[in-house]
Amino acid sequence: CAWSIERPPGDTAGCTSCHTSSEERCSTCHQRHQFDPAVARHSEQCKACHWGKDHRDWEAYDISIHGVVYQVNKWNPQEFDFSKKLADADYVEPTCQYCHLRGGHHNVQRLSTVYTSMGMSNADRGAPLWKEKRETWVSVCDDCHSPRFARENLQAMDEACKDAGLKYTETFKVAENLMLDGMDEPMPKDLAPDWSGQHIWS
Repeated sequence: CAWSIERPPGDTAGCTSCHTSSEERCSTCHQRHQFDPAVARHSEQCKACHWGKDHRDWEAYDISIHGVVYQVNKWNPQEFDFSKKLADADYVEPTCQYCHLRGGHHNVQRLSTVYTSMGMSNADRGAPLWKEKRETWVSVCDDCHSPRFARENLQAMDEACKDAGLKYTETFKVAENLMLDGMDEPMPKDLAPDWSGQHIWS
């Protein structure tokens, strides 16, 4: 990743445990010591990589209504029969795999949302690929929800991303003004690190 170039090893140690050639190996999801599709169909398999301060996918899922229902019912074979192929799955709620590996294919990004980085929700709404991805997203949700419900939630996420972007810009401007006014130094070495552990104004 471009952001990791020339950063200290301590900043990228957590990244390289997932972002290496192991991303392309079957055992990343299927487990080397228990190579069983039924194990790979549990949402916890995704948690091994998709969690943490810079991409809180597991945390977001785990505290969502979908995640709560999953945690309460995951050991009940009547609610989650992990022995069935994903194409035949009839879960009481969607797991990570049910949506992102829909039907049992292995291209996770094919059914990913467009919220891969801040601000993407407001970029080029008219592009054919944008519309296609959103309609595909809606088609996943309407296994259980109405298409209108899915579209309304997409719109809500658009607005949330827009608001978050504005707040980020405002906050950054405050810090920038402090620096320009000379009020950022001297700064104790243990104060105000950014998300990667580096000091913003040094």
